[in-house]
Amino acid sequence: MMEVRLILGDQLNVQHSWYKEPREDVLYVMMEMRQETDYVRHHIQKVVAFFKSMRWFAGILQSQGHQLRYFRLDDSDNQQSIEGNLQQVFQEFDATSWAYQLPDEYRLDQMLQSLSKKWDLSCSVADTEHFYTEREEVQELFEGKKTFLMERFYRVMRKKHNVLMDGGAPMGGDWNYDQQNRKKLPKDVVVPEPFSPKHDVTDLVEMIEAAGVDTMGDIQAEAFDWMCSLEEGEEALTYFLEHLLPKFGDYQDAMTTQSTTLFHSRLSFLMNAKIMSPQYVVDTAESYYRTHKGEIDISQIEGFIRQILGWREYMRGLYWAKMPEYGNMNFFGHDRKLPDFYWTGKTKMKCLQHSIGQSLEEAYAHHIQRLMVCGNFALMAGVHPDEVDAWYLGVYIDAIEWVELPNTRGMSQFADGGIVATKPYCGSANYMKKMGDYCKQCHYKASKKTGDGACPFNSLYWHFIARNESLLRDNPRMGMMYRVWNKYSSEQQEDILNQADQYLENIDEL
Repeated sequence: MMEVRLILGDQLNVQHSWYKEPREDVLYVMMEMRQETDYVRHHIQKVVAFFKSMRWFAGILQSQGHQLRYFRLDDSDNQQSIEGNLQQVFQEFDATSWAYQLPDEYRLDQMLQSLSKKWDLSCSVADTEHFYTEREEVQELFEGKKTFLMERFYRVMRKKHNVLMDGGAPMGGDWNYDQQNRKKLPKDVVVPEPFSPKHDVTDLVEMIEAAGVDTMGDIQAEAFDWMCSLEEGEEALTYFLEHLLPKFGDYQDAMTTQSTTLFHSRLSFLMNAKIMSPQYVVDTAESYYRTHKGEIDISQIEGFIRQILGWREYMRGLYWAKMPEYGNMNFFGHDRKLPDFYWTGKTKMKCLQHSIGQSLEEAYAHHIQRLMVCGNFALMAGVHPDEVDAWYLGVYIDAIEWVELPNTRGMSQFADGGIVATKPYCGSANYMKKMGDYCKQCHYKASKKTGDGACPFNSLYWHFIARNESLLRDNPRMGMMYRVWNKYSSEQQEDILNQADQYLENIDEL
């Protein structure tokens, strides 16, 4: 009797109950395969990080005495698909049953369900034992509601899991300190270097390139600096708490050319690959805060925990509540192709040049760069959500569809018509100037709406507002924008719209 248990590349939870003790009748299977490298064009650092982490995890299992069949990308017998490799393993080990953990991508969930019906083997399914919530928890909380309010969900989670609570009340007196988390980075604030282990991954890069995998972005193969093990994650969390948390909340939304990661933890890849438990991160952070209250303001720790206990869990729940329809939503009917500079970073707009360039170089940008720079421009330019999704899913090291899709199609592009956000997240150059230092170094002038050197964000903003009036004018959070737009004379409106049309016609030259 032999049971084959499949472990996906984002299910690297060494604390899972599957691994309590080795069993002679259980064989674990892991796969590096073209099925997963090729379904979207990924950043080279993302592919490397997953393969390196998977090999670390495989080593842990083997050191604990578990039986493991591991397919490397270049193995001659690798069928390059879950179905092909599993069938081979079933025959090789005379399997009598198989099992898998619940996938966190809809396409894989559907595929594995289909295979379980197709094969004449008993199949069992286990939870990943990673998230705070069950798949259906968010859907059940908002049953019958058109809009899913994250704040309500977040408060429920805080109470349920007793996080940052003083009895029945939120620590500090308020549930949310987001208003204090929107400061521009002052010139005199020194940003510590991020925690960055250095790995030589030349062998992985050479294997990926030799296989002909089509990737994007850059990598320093001899000094790869992403954390790819639990031990490195624990070190990174300690470093974050001691050096970055005291200013994290204040400047989490700031944008600057002076730092790549600012005060962010860089733990998202480890959590999304399930190497690190979100509960471990939250509990460790809260414990640290409680023993350092005099040194760290409540707004810093609350801002950090809200991203994990609130936003991350909320995104996953919304994903499972709305798929598969969610992946096809296009509220504005946008149909433009993604501009070429999203693949090169070559644009005269400094905010996009830096944010996209950093994304291609580091496989990382923080949430405001993703939302209010890269996403904002794509939204106002009318890019098709499919194009935006594919870019975000590929370029960022922490992007897995359950977290990428609702953030991109929902929050960033408002393609869901308001399920995630109560209004579109769009903004003119005023926002860029308020939150960062990009405008000072830009070819364009943030103060100009029209004419030579006018910032494209200004005319594109009003173009977006004007062309979508029938869809947005009744939105209570957009009314002020239409009142402002209607105060412009017809001549001014025409000049602004003509300027935007000119930019859109020559979008790849901006």
